[in-house]
Amino acid sequence: MRRISILGSTGSVGVSTLNLIEETLMPGVDYTIEALCAGRNAALLAEQALKFRPAVAVIADEAQWPLFQDLMRGSGIEIACGIDAVETAAARQADWVMAAIVGIAGLKPVWAAAGTGATIALANKESLVCCGRALIERAEAAGGRILPVDSEHNAIFQVFETTQRDHIRRLILTASGGPFRGRTREDLKTVTREQALKHPNWSMGAKITIDSATLANKGLELIEAAYLFDMPASQIDVLVHPQSVVHSLVEYTDGSTLAQMGPADMRVPISYCLGWPDRHPWKAPAFDLRAIGTLTFDAPDEEAFPMLRLAREALMIGGLMPVVFNAANEVMVQAFLAGRIGFLDIPEAVAHAMKKAESRSMALTVNLGHDIGQILLTDAETRAELAGRCGAFDVSQAATA
Repeated sequence: MRRISILGSTGSVGVSTLNLIEETLMPGVDYTIEALCAGRNAALLAEQALKFRPAVAVIADEAQWPLFQDLMRGSGIEIACGIDAVETAAARQADWVMAAIVGIAGLKPVWAAAGTGATIALANKESLVCCGRALIERAEAAGGRILPVDSEHNAIFQVFETTQRDHIRRLILTASGGPFRGRTREDLKTVTREQALKHPNWSMGAKITIDSATLANKGLELIEAAYLFDMPASQIDVLVHPQSVVHSLVEYTDGSTLAQMGPADMRVPISYCLGWPDRHPWKAPAFDLRAIGTLTFDAPDEEAFPMLRLAREALMIGGLMPVVFNAANEVMVQAFLAGRIGFLDIPEAVAHAMKKAESRSMALTVNLGHDIGQILLTDAETRAELAGRCGAFDVSQAATA
């Protein structure tokens, strides 16, 4: 019997995980759901809980608590509400935890889960960006490990030969280029929320879709890759690959470059993490290279899309600067989605926040260790710094759905 918890069960990754659990053929393995946690979709969480019968189901948004109670009345399933309750549920004993809560809101639950010794399937890139290798070390110290769910890091994980680490020349992350690939900075001045939310290849939540449009998503992934694979920024590159067929590559010093390819479907990396260290069959979509025909690769335009450059700078500065980058981006993405700022205001505000942080003695050189309190303080300080740029807008919980 394998106990599983899903943090962020009503998002696209959580829904896909439950679907795979239901249909994946794993001989001799039965599943039981320990915890299902969601942000504010009480109706879907109740539907999932009644179907999969977890030991506990938690809704984070207290405004949804009355509805959730009504939907779960008579079920016999333990239910709870609030951010603290999500963290408590994440700390329950489980063998495998899907960490798919979006944004900094996922940090404390992921940190709690990492201390249990469970295998953590990490889809919340922000927690690793902010914690650095401290999160990995916490999981390993408890007897668990971190498995990357992001398609790019999962691809690297599949072709990264750990015994040949000294012979790896570089990691190459691929990016679709988002909906504005090929646009100039001048073109981007007038793009709308609706345009930015039309990703050409992937179906994702609003926050990560905007991140893809600005290339902030690739910046976050660059930082994440450095921590996951213990590689310096100088050995991590990004290529724009609009077909989203090659998900990432590892180049070795003998001239070999290994790539992982597959359909643009998040169920592929989720399935790999769910079955790891084995592979298990599921109803995967057909993958026909003849139908795809042509694969193209280009360098990213960091003048039009400076978020990638800013992320690299944050990584190279180190310490708490990736926290600043992440917090500033979260606030401004939410403000953009709310119609309060323009598209190009996002990188401008992130650059401002980073400059302000570097000018203060903000513990940028401190060893993060296991003190996430300092991380959360830095996150709050960055949000407060940007409050004036967002008008009458609550920045404290921006982009944490």
